[in-house]
Amino acid sequence: MKDLAYLNKFLWKYRWHMLPGILFVIISNIFGVLPAQVIRIAFNLVTDNIGTYHLFNGFERQGIIYNIFGSSLMLFGFLVLALALLRGMFLFFMRQTLILMSRHIEFDLKNEIYAHYQLLSLAFYRRHNTGDLMNRVTEDVSRARMYLGPGIMYTINTVVLFVMVIYAMISVNLRLAIFSIIPIPILVTSIYYVNSIINHRSEKIQQRLSSLSSFVQENFSGIRVIRSYVREGFVQDSFAAESEGYKTQSMSLVQVQALFYPLMLLLIGISNIIIIYVGGVEVMKGNVTPGNVAEFVVYLNQLMFPVISLGWVTSLIQRAAASQKRINEFLHTKPEIVSVNNYYRKLKGQIVFDNVSFTYPDTGIQALKNVSFTAEPGQMVAIIGRTGSGKSTIANLIMRMYDTTGGGISLDNVPLTLQNLENYRSQIGFVPQEVFLFSDTIANNIAFSADVLDMPRVEQAAKDAAVYHNIIEFEKGFETMIGERGITLSGGQKQRVSIARAIVKQPQILIFDDCLSAVDTRTEEEILNNLGNIMHGKTSIIIAHRISTIKNADKILVMDHGEIVEQGTHDSLMELKGNYFELYEKQLLEEAESEQ
Repeated sequence: MKDLAYLNKFLWKYRWHMLPGILFVIISNIFGVLPAQVIRIAFNLVTDNIGTYHLFNGFERQGIIYNIFGSSLMLFGFLVLALALLRGMFLFFMRQTLILMSRHIEFDLKNEIYAHYQLLSLAFYRRHNTGDLMNRVTEDVSRARMYLGPGIMYTINTVVLFVMVIYAMISVNLRLAIFSIIPIPILVTSIYYVNSIINHRSEKIQQRLSSLSSFVQENFSGIRVIRSYVREGFVQDSFAAESEGYKTQSMSLVQVQALFYPLMLLLIGISNIIIIYVGGVEVMKGNVTPGNVAEFVVYLNQLMFPVISLGWVTSLIQRAAASQKRINEFLHTKPEIVSVNNYYRKLKGQIVFDNVSFTYPDTGIQALKNVSFTAEPGQMVAIIGRTGSGKSTIANLIMRMYDTTGGGISLDNVPLTLQNLENYRSQIGFVPQEVFLFSDTIANNIAFSADVLDMPRVEQAAKDAAVYHNIIEFEKGFETMIGERGITLSGGQKQRVSIARAIVKQPQILIFDDCLSAVDTRTEEEILNNLGNIMHGKTSIIIAHRISTIKNADKILVMDHGEIVEQGTHDSLMELKGNYFELYEKQLLEEAESEQ
């Protein structure tokens, strides 16, 4: 229960839901126990007065006795019905308080987890897959809610009803009470054992279902690749194999469930037989009345559901504890990137790297080694180099997705670690190497950084990103829905929409992480010319593979194996005839070959 103890703060928060709920449980059980006593009185009335009725056989008074007798039984019947209605009403109140409380806690817990996810660094998301993150905020929270709602409700209900019924039984006849509860431990043990098997097999079914869902999602996402390689038949066979595994696990669960209910009914039936037999002996001895035997039968059947639910609640709590343990693992994970709550400041755009080194925590790969450079406000600084040379790492460090493992980065002479992240990132336009678009309209994707959709600004950003004419050619224009991950757009269109998203916020610093690779040279030149006007007096960091993209930059950094091997302007680097010159000559040769 130590893992579930984390939820106690929510129980305290919603104590004014829980306390009335417990009161309603007690009241509903009082009205649940009383009908048994009414039945006892009615049963004794029948057995005690049936002889009197027959004694007046042939006399007029027999009709009077019959009418009184019938009216009394009708009164008892209405009384039992009234008690059942009252119990039902308080059961409704019980669920409206305890189950409602669990839904409120579920809402709070999901929001707490999601808010914590937002604080965790990029390294955390590299270590954990998306499916696991989603399961902890959905399936695991749902299981925790089952403990907070039905788990607590049925536990309290079972304890209260058990105490009331056992006390009522003992107060009538101790011997009959002992014989009544003898089968209950066997019933509880059997139910717990069978429930454990059911839960174990249910877990396997959930794993199979998760695997099947992931398989389907992945193949639907990659349907173009599947069709291009004519692998429909292979994928169909793989799906059939996954489905067969799911069916096998489901059938094994059904087999156990088929055994569960007959076993339960058998044990309940044996308990009733014992009560009737022992009760009959006690009636013949004169220790109890026939009404007491009927009362005990009602009590026993009232105990059966709580006893059955006890095994279910026990397994439910176990599952909730396992899920809450998984939730706690993430909630107790400390954010590696911590924002400083200092005052908000307007950025000028000076970026200084001072002997910066960085090693990725999850892989141990050293991406940067003693990198130093300065980007002055208003400058366009370009970074070029081979794949894996550390270019994207520089962009991630500027965005403070990671903290440096050596050296330091400062912005306007203030260390990056002392910047307020929300203020800092709100003034940066970042276009990542891997473009991500949301399943929303084109307009909303471009205006993602804004709280209010300003269409004139959105349209201007689209024009500056050279994607405006492509958008208006769509039937719905800017209201066109983009498919999952932007699947309805071409690679170049996705990149340009992503560029428009970055420049619509009018950033003080703009970072392009190789985001023009899918754009032709003419469109690339148009975008760069527009950026020259937009980013006048502001800092731009352009990461690229093509020298044509960055040859007009104020400063060019040439990266190789995590180090800056050359830096300067295009002309000065060409004069050096080093790495930059070799890249330029190689790209000219490739372009000449492609034209032929």
